[in-house]
Amino acid sequence: MIRVGYFITFEGVEGCGKTTQIKLLSELLKERGIRTVLTREPGGCPIADKIRAILLDAENKALAPLAELMLYAAARAQHVTEVISPALEAGKIVLCDRFCDATVAYQSFGRGIDREVIDTLNRHACQGVSPDLTLLVDCDPATGLERARRRIEATSGPREERFELEELAFHQRVRAGYRQLAADEPDRFMIIDGSAGIDEIFAAISARVLARIPEALRVV
Repeated sequence: MIRVGYFITFEGVEGCGKTTQIKLLSELLKERGIRTVLTREPGGCPIADKIRAILLDAENKALAPLAELMLYAAARAQHVTEVISPALEAGKIVLCDRFCDATVAYQSFGRGIDREVIDTLNRHACQGVSPDLTLLVDCDPATGLERARRRIEATSGPREERFELEELAFHQRVRAGYRQLAADEPDRFMIIDGSAGIDEIFAAISARVLARIPEALRVV
């Protein structure tokens, strides 16, 4: 793949505020005339969205950890092929709400699946694509879960709450996993304090992102 775009991912525990922030960033970049694609995982394209419905449906409590992992890899492979790679090849900035780091945090640190298995699957699913910049919106899992549950109760669509129903200890392991990943790759990760207000968080994110975007991509 001849890659001329820039790939930014947002990560964090449930209810950390990353989805709100990635939407705000997308709006800002588009207002500045920067060609931007906003997408998410799991999902991002019709086939992957169908897999998302399985993964996040609370009725699928019996889904085995390894099966869960394979579904995430399948959704990612389709998403990369259909959405992310073409956008990067076209010189666009891709903003993705979760990517391969989420699989490591949730399925390895959270579920306890061997990291080598996850890294192998991620390598195949990502097809050579990796984030240039990752914003980790960090917050206390208990606070995030409370926010997430309020959001779910206010939503009229499908109740995507299979992970929100996990015990607090699971989410604490996920947070620890994210923080470890950030420590391992400090040049790629930026940790954002998710306990602040929406405007304050966005000010921090937008300043850092605009400083990192290649100059060539700032022009339509």
